[in-house]
Amino acid sequence: MVRRLSILKQPIFSTLNNHLIDYPTPSNLSYWWSFGSLAGLCLVIQIITGVFLAMHYTPHVDLAFLSVEHIMRDVKGGWLLRYMHANGASMFFIVVYLHIFRGLYYGSYASPRELVWCLGVVILLLMIVTAFIGYGKLRQMSFWGATVITSLASAIPVVGDTIVTWLWGGFSVDNATLNRFFSPHYLLPFIIAGAAILHLAALHQYGSNNPLGINSSVDKIAFYPYFYVKDLVGWVAFAIFFSIFVFYAPNVLGHPDNYIPANPMSTPAHIVPEWYFLPVYAILRSISNKSGGVAAIGLVFVSLFALPFINTSYVRSSSFRPIHQKLFWLLLADCLLLGWIGCQPVEAPYVTIGQIASVGFFFYFAITPILGKLEARLIQNSNVCEDLSPRKLSHIFKNLLDVVK
Repeated sequence: MVRRLSILKQPIFSTLNNHLIDYPTPSNLSYWWSFGSLAGLCLVIQIITGVFLAMHYTPHVDLAFLSVEHIMRDVKGGWLLRYMHANGASMFFIVVYLHIFRGLYYGSYASPRELVWCLGVVILLLMIVTAFIGYGKLRQMSFWGATVITSLASAIPVVGDTIVTWLWGGFSVDNATLNRFFSPHYLLPFIIAGAAILHLAALHQYGSNNPLGINSSVDKIAFYPYFYVKDLVGWVAFAIFFSIFVFYAPNVLGHPDNYIPANPMSTPAHIVPEWYFLPVYAILRSISNKSGGVAAIGLVFVSLFALPFINTSYVRSSSFRPIHQKLFWLLLADCLLLGWIGCQPVEAPYVTIGQIASVGFFFYFAITPILGKLEARLIQNSNVCEDLSPRKLSHIFKNLLDVVK
């Protein structure tokens, strides 16, 4: 009776208890599994700072830039809110990118966790859209970045120009554009939070993957206190890392042209988006045809969505997949190279390097179905060779000699 009336047995609290306290977790999870909770922390930081910033920001073509300066100079603690929000976006992408690459290395996308991976890709897409529409604050680089990226919609057959006009609310980025960007920018983080809850629910349906990539149903421990403390260590390290940027280098991840009011009559010599867009931007630039570039961006996300379904490997962890391990590190190096190419001028040799790197990126996903079958064949051949011990080989050879005689 007393246990039944316990607060942890009540509907809402029992759900939280089952998923956050008593949740059975593989005992061998490493610190790489802490980036999931860190991503949730980053989302909370972005929502809280964004709500307070929205109280002072004015989405008007004549006042947007000045309202940001007003927040920085006149609002008490406004500089902290703004720097936490601006750098928090970068921290959010750093954490999510590490979370994705951890999933790629340890095969967290493999069956039965296809839905977990696909929901993660949806969250990444929502993050990119949210970050982009929060980019237009009528500052020089953000203005031209918004102009260039939104104009890509014109590559869509038949309705492309109509979509661009609708996005702009006119014939150029103007007051209507600011309002159309600001409203969903405020709303989308809450949709991301809902998608994150679905992501967590899908994860807990089959349980977390682990570094060995094997079924660990017989070797699990409660999330609290073991992994609570482990995640807390990651949170403290993240807080220190985040604070260094907020207090000592708040503008290092931004572009200096964003401290200049937007000037529609002066195009920057080299348009550079935020750093977390650079790899995709490099792939876009590597194709001279606008429609081809837009299709390549779409193919990036189609490849990510398709990964669980084109995977043919029965082994999850790259620790036991030496060929895939090498391809993984090549993919990581390729993405870093694309990020560097994205911030370089559109000229030789950067264009050629970007094209080669783009091919390398898609090669990873193209080779995935073949690689699983190749590894299975190599494992099979290895087992056959192991079965042929020296004693067995001697016995076979002796029988062959008897047959010959």
